[in-house]
Amino acid sequence: MKKLLFAFAALMVLAACDNKQNAAAQTESSGESEAVVANDTISEETRQQNMQEVQAYLKECGTFFIATADGDQPHVRPFGVSEIIDGRLYIVTGKVKDVYKQMAANGKFEICALKKSNSEWMRLSGTLVNDETLSVKEELLNRNEGLKGMYKADDDNMAVLYITNATARFCSFAAPERKVNF
Repeated sequence: MKKLLFAFAALMVLAACDNKQNAAAQTESSGESEAVVANDTISEETRQQNMQEVQAYLKECGTFFIATADGDQPHVRPFGVSEIIDGRLYIVTGKVKDVYKQMAANGKFEICALKKSNSEWMRLSGTLVNDETLSVKEELLNRNEGLKGMYKADDDNMAVLYITNATARFCSFAAPERKVNF
């Protein structure tokens, strides 16, 4: 029941942030094109710092929810593993899962991570790119022992995907939204 309430709270927060973003969008140009431009113009150092800030936020939240699309139907699922390896922020899933099939068909995604206070959250959007590099898979497994029961680096099921063209929006009921790109 507690997990169900947490998921419901996360969806409510996502809706609240959507309303706030839609209001802001009326006064500014397209956020997606801004993110691409901003990502092209930020320094590598800033990009890495922003990525590390997002990673720390995801780790603090523990569970985060990732939204994908199957045609015109959105799907939201809980995830719990993200790692920065070789300057890229990765997530992991199984290739046999519907979520991976949706990611492979349409790399656009959005993550919502809610802090335990239930009053601060982050929305992360961008594009997911599959990476078949064996050393990356091995490193992900070494950092996340719990995954070793589900995946092997050299199996044909483990999918590691890194995030590109990312925009993170840090939201709160008490403060204005703050945006970073990487």
